[in-house]
Amino acid sequence: MPKPRIYSTSFASVYPHYVAKAERKGRTKAEVDEIVLWLTGYSPAELEACLARQIDLEAFYAEARNLNPARTLITGVVCGVRIEAIEEPTMREIRYLDKLIDELAKGKAMDKILRK
Repeated sequence: MPKPRIYSTSFASVYPHYVAKAERKGRTKAEVDEIVLWLTGYSPAELEACLARQIDLEAFYAEARNLNPARTLITGVVCGVRIEAIEEPTMREIRYLDKLIDELAKGKAMDKILRK
């Protein structure tokens, strides 16, 4: 089965959409970054390097060596699909981040978003 085309999309091309969605709802780029860093385990410098290198989504998650174990607590529906029902690992990671950004845009407190 061929890989979905979304995997070849660069994280750098998706990231500004996350920031724009958050900012439209009165949230900040810093909050988006906090979520991305929490989820992936990247440092701020590593995140900037990923953005500069224009790596695709598959590589972005594959290179994230410290994915947060609490991410499995992220449940719900994104794009009409239950996150916990997504079997393909990379797609599940992509949808985890989508869900967290949705929660941020909906005004949820950061402690709840970060599953504290």
